Amino acid sequence: MKRLLAAAALSTALVALPLTAQAAPVAYKLDPAHTAVVFVVDHLGFSKAVGRFNTVAGELSFDKDAAEKSALTVSIDTASVDTNHAKRDEHLKSPDFFNVKEFPKLTFKSTKIEKTGDKTGKLHGDLTLLGVTKPVILDVTFNKDGVSPASKLETVGFSARGTIKRSDFGMKYGVPNVGDDIQLIIESEAVKG
Repeated sequence: MKRLLAAAALSTALVALPLTAQAAPVAYKLDPAHTAVVFVVDHLGFSKAVGRFNTVAGELSFDKDAAEKSALTVSIDTASVDTNHAKRDEHLKSPDFFNVKEFPKLTFKSTKIEKTGDKTGKLHGDLTLLGVTKPVILDVTFNKDGVSPASKLETVGFSARGTIKRSDFGMKYGVPNVGDDIQLIIESEAVKG
């Protein structure tokens, strides 16, 4: 009788195993209407110039219960740079800065995610700018997930902050008068599917 009960318990445990396994990461696409990639750079010590990229696309594989299993890829059209000043934007598109004819995209691909708190983490990845790839670390906050009341779609939201040195990527024009350290501010929503 004990053997029969043990066998029954074992078969019940084996049947239940798939139900208790962790869920796989869920695929999301960045929502371009609710994603902002903003940069801030010192301008001659007088002020900080602020700009953004208007064309951003990306895919997120997100596991809420095991953030370290998540992954992100982002592609940004460099010609979409926008500082609200047409003459400066044209200069930023030139070979002095983004060289958009030769390098129309800048990309980011995550390599590791470290959880640092209940809703915070460090996103490690490779940033490719002007054909140069360098590691970058962003501090990320997971804001919220659920069905958006606006779009009625499954949505996740994140905020990220970080700093890069543009000269590390070969963008040296104006350094040090125009700052080398570029502060990145990223706000993003991604929708399931």
